Amino acid sequence: MPERDAIVVGAGFTGLAAAVELADAGLDVLLLEARDRAGGKVESEFLPDGTRIDTGGQFFCRDMPQLMALIGEQGRAPVMTFSDGETVFRPPVSARQGYERWSEVDALRDRMIATDPDDPELAQLTVSDWVARQDVPADVARSFLRLVKGLWCRSPDEIAFTYLASNDRRITNTHSEMEMFLPGTMHAVVEELAAKLGDRLKLNAAVTRVDHSAGGVEVSTGGERFAAARLILAVPPVMIRRIAFAPVLPARLRRALAAWEAGCAIKVLVSYEKPFWRGLGLSGTVMWQEPQGLYACDASRGDHAGLVVFIGGPLARQWHGRPREELAGFIRSLLVDALGAEGGAFRDIRIRDWVDDPWSGGAYSDVIVDLEARDAEDILNEGLSPVHFASSELSPSYPGYVEGAIVAGRLAAGRVLRALRPAGA
Repeated sequence: MPERDAIVVGAGFTGLAAAVELADAGLDVLLLEARDRAGGKVESEFLPDGTRIDTGGQFFCRDMPQLMALIGEQGRAPVMTFSDGETVFRPPVSARQGYERWSEVDALRDRMIATDPDDPELAQLTVSDWVARQDVPADVARSFLRLVKGLWCRSPDEIAFTYLASNDRRITNTHSEMEMFLPGTMHAVVEELAAKLGDRLKLNAAVTRVDHSAGGVEVSTGGERFAAARLILAVPPVMIRRIAFAPVLPARLRRALAAWEAGCAIKVLVSYEKPFWRGLGLSGTVMWQEPQGLYACDASRGDHAGLVVFIGGPLARQWHGRPREELAGFIRSLLVDALGAEGGAFRDIRIRDWVDDPWSGGAYSDVIVDLEARDAEDILNEGLSPVHFASSELSPSYPGYVEGAIVAGRLAAGRVLRALRPAGA
């Protein structure tokens, strides 16, 4: 007889949302987390002056209803990301030229979203293949590919076009996804959710094996085993591949899991005495055409002045594991070039390298690189009773974002509830 109703593996937003939903419904649930903290790809640290900063997922917008509701329930007040003033483009172009270029990139993105997902001519294309077929200026094509590297954090030469088009159709915000953030950090939201679970959350419990049958599951975490009627694996697909299953998963599920690779991202947080760029009439946003995969924006609030610099895709892979001092010097040179000498006058620089992260695989999310795996997401969402797969990557809304993680977790919890409490039972 299973010890519990359900076990959830992974205490990121997906796993926390699922576990809280099940606990609120009165189920006996256990949440297992490999790290010594909850949050997954959302985490934080403190600067020497006591300021807490997000070193993982941070930004969101008002078009993300589940996250906005959760923030409201916790009584937290977002701050708007500063956006007044001019954007700096590198290499330099005029503001008019820069905005015209990105308007054309948005139009190309709309064209991608509007493609027919069943068009057989698209089935074997990478994103780069599809862009090469489009009648657009070369600088627009390069800028679109740069966008892909920055947002999806893999090379467009690898990513399946049909996957990217489907993924982007589900990102439906009209306001910028960088519209706002929490001065107390997104990670504080995680901590409050984790506190609701109390001793139903077990940290430092890396799952190595899952034994499953029609009667339930047994989950091994090294020296301990836990049994339940149902299991939710609330971790990215690349991490599920590291778990041993007995019996082995069916071939279709193994193929679906093998279709993904983790994103490559590095987040750099730079602190200053003051947000000097504002006095120059600048927003703090810097968009680099070269090197590709770079983006910066203002992350100041209250007494803290700072910029966030994101490095995504192949460029993050190139910098992964190199000495911190070298990367700090690279960032300094970029910001001096974009913002002047004051751009190099850091008070503090924090570098979070998410590439090959031991418990998430990478960031911001996994992407599909197998051109044959057009149904990989459907297969994983279907699961294999009594095992359910859930992660932001599989969300029908905002995949790859905190919003998508919450949606995916709550949907998985609903599947478990329907299985354990059938209608009319």
